[in-house]
Parts: sequence; C-alpha cells; structure tokens
Amino acid sequence: MEIATRTILFGVVFLLLFGVGGIWLQIFLSKKESKWAGLILPIITFCISLIFVLSVANIGELSTVIVTVLSTFLFCNIPTAVLLAIYAACRGKRNKQKALDKMSVQDLE
Repeated sequence: MEIATRTILFGVVFLLLFGVGGIWLQIFLSKKESKWAGLILPIITFCISLIFVLSVANIGELSTVIVTVLSTFLFCNIPTAVLLAIYAACRGKRNKQKALDKMSVQDLE
C-alpha cells in the first residue's frame, strides 16, 4: 500500500470515529437531566461556523461576498442542525416518558 493511500485511509477512519463519537456524546448529553448539557455541542459547532463565516475574505463584488458568506454559513451549520435534531429527539422521548411516569403516579393515588 502506498503512503498516500494509507494516509487517506487513516484520515477517513479518524473522521468516522470522530463523527460517531460526537453523535454518541450528543445522545449521552441530551439524555441528562439538565437541558443545557445537550446544547453544549450545538453551541460549539455554531460558534465554529461563525468563525468560518467571519474568516471569509472580501473577494470583490458585494453579491459574490454575500453568496459566499451564506453558503459558508449554511454548509458549516449542517453539524449544528444534526446535533439539534438528535437533541430534540432525545428530549422528546425524555419528556414523553416523564409525562407517562407522572400519569402513572397520579393513577396510583
């Protein structure tokens, strides 16, 4: 195997493990009692996307800059949207279970 192929393979495996680990961490934090724990990773990814947007250079015409800024903002916020969807799903299940537990306690009284 060539060195370049090995490097690319290592990079792909690293990114997959990093992505799976991030998703697992988001699920773990979203299931916590505190609602703020599950918002840590989406806030971090949103701040990183703002850094990317602020680093866009003025490359000429205003319309080109606007398109570049908007496309950078949308592309960089894909992880934020995924993490927020995971958060909403986990919190929805948690809130539903909490309501069912509350109803069962009321039924016992």
